[in-house]
Amino acid sequence: MSEPRLITSLTNDTVKAVRALHMRKEREATGQFLAEGLKFIGEALDQGRAPKMLLVGLEARAHPLLERAKAETVRAGGEVLTVTHPILEKISRKENPQTVLGVFEQTFAPLDSLKPEAAPCWIALEQVRDPGNLGTIIRTADSAGCGGVILIGDCVDPFSVEAVRATMGSVFAVSVTRTTPDTFLAWREGWPGSVVGTRLDATVGYREAAYANPSLILMGNEQAGLTDQLAQACDVAVKIPMRGRADSLNLAVATGIMAYAVTDSL
Repeated sequence: MSEPRLITSLTNDTVKAVRALHMRKEREATGQFLAEGLKFIGEALDQGRAPKMLLVGLEARAHPLLERAKAETVRAGGEVLTVTHPILEKISRKENPQTVLGVFEQTFAPLDSLKPEAAPCWIALEQVRDPGNLGTIIRTADSAGCGGVILIGDCVDPFSVEAVRATMGSVFAVSVTRTTPDTFLAWREGWPGSVVGTRLDATVGYREAAYANPSLILMGNEQAGLTDQLAQACDVAVKIPMRGRADSLNLAVATGIMAYAVTDSL
């Protein structure tokens, strides 16, 4: 393998293009996203996803995983670049950046390609707005063995730097689907198991409910919850009891509780 190209200029066009991936319009235009850190790169490689571009800081320590990442990037037709610390700071927008960054192709699974019977539990989110919540839910879906995450309506970008960071690498292992409410509702008519929602007025606790395999957990917006249209699509309504002064849970926490409740019961 030939020596990687060295970039030292902060005004280099490649540096500008990679840094621009912090903006949603640029991610959508290029179909690419940025992942930071050798651990993330390793998670991608384990899922058969080599970066389109691998940026390695001059101070990056030698490591077998780094050598693997370089080799697999080149083998897949990508480019390996060596960059300075100031460039890493500029791209990551952090004073203490990771020494390895990767640019990857985005992947979305079409709704009609999903196979409900492939997993006991799936997660659908309506109008989730917080990238940290979405990234954490993707990570939780991976941990709980869920089949995938379906984004309904106007949701935050799952490939934003903040969301990707919160997945801790699970963005490469969990299928993500985007759809409209109307398309989702039409598709939901063929769902073979339970469609589960949390509601304040539900009378059944999340531990006592009867879940059918596979179960689709439907969660709403952080502030408003599910719209009436999607709430009516649930055939199982449950509540998570609030035993203290707080009257609600963070969306990612509530989704995690539900994912494990469902998977443990099936």
